[in-house]
Amino acid sequence: MMFVGLDIGGTKTAVSLGSGDGSIRRKQSFPTRGKPEEVLERCALIIEAYKKEDDAIRAIGISCGGPLDSEKGIIQSPPNLPLWDDIEIVRYFEERFGIPTFLENDANACALAEWYWGAGVGSSSMIFLTFGTGLGAGLILDSRLYRGVNGLAGEAGHIRIADDGPMCYYKKGSWESYCSGCGISGLYKIATGQERSAKEVCALADANDPAAKKVLEESAAKLGLGIALLIDLLNVERIIIGSIFERSEHLFRSIMEEVIEKEALQTSRESCTILPSGLGDRLGDMAALGVARDGYQRSTHNA
Repeated sequence: MMFVGLDIGGTKTAVSLGSGDGSIRRKQSFPTRGKPEEVLERCALIIEAYKKEDDAIRAIGISCGGPLDSEKGIIQSPPNLPLWDDIEIVRYFEERFGIPTFLENDANACALAEWYWGAGVGSSSMIFLTFGTGLGAGLILDSRLYRGVNGLAGEAGHIRIADDGPMCYYKKGSWESYCSGCGISGLYKIATGQERSAKEVCALADANDPAAKKVLEESAAKLGLGIALLIDLLNVERIIIGSIFERSEHLFRSIMEEVIEKEALQTSRESCTILPSGLGDRLGDMAALGVARDGYQRSTHNA
């Protein structure tokens, strides 16, 4: 059983052909440049080549940053894709290939991939936290992806976690203001007046830079505080964290756990395991395939 996954980002787009067990047979990437129609045409040409190789493709899955409408299959001007205004991407591929096509935001897509093939395997309830440029959550509750009434479930980065902080996700003091690339860079600039990426701040902390270490201690504490809220609210088995945490877990883990122990209910806390992403650099490609597999299973189940 084969699926196609499209991972559409602001910098590059990847088109993968893979199976239901998560193995990737083919992958092609190219810069996300030009008009949306040009990007979609290039994706379509790659899919046509895959179909010649294996004509039994069951579904196409698309992972893309929001905002988007997964129910209607429309991408709605994500910040990293400024020309993509109300692009009916699901309709485009279904009309071109006659293959069921499904769209999810990147946090939901990553949650599906981790649940199927990564650190979430075997769990019935888990949360995936992106902890990348921004902070979003994908929620697997009672063995299914929870989207919410408007498809906006999991916008955890918008939760207020402090009175002030860098401006991220439209307000100062949001969880994203402390636990994202945007937030860590902003905190370092507030502390030092210098522009540094989150990756650079982590490297400085590893080199015992006092300002960088203080920034990441603050980020780790806020990470623990937000996770404690999720544990108390949703009582999940696992919380899986990607990107910055996955690469630099040693800079966050101890302080994060101290705050969770202090803030979360004991029974819920002791039932929840917090893990880094199990898929690492493969997560983007696997996420899009996860969307395809989930969509196919839902469509066949409801048929």
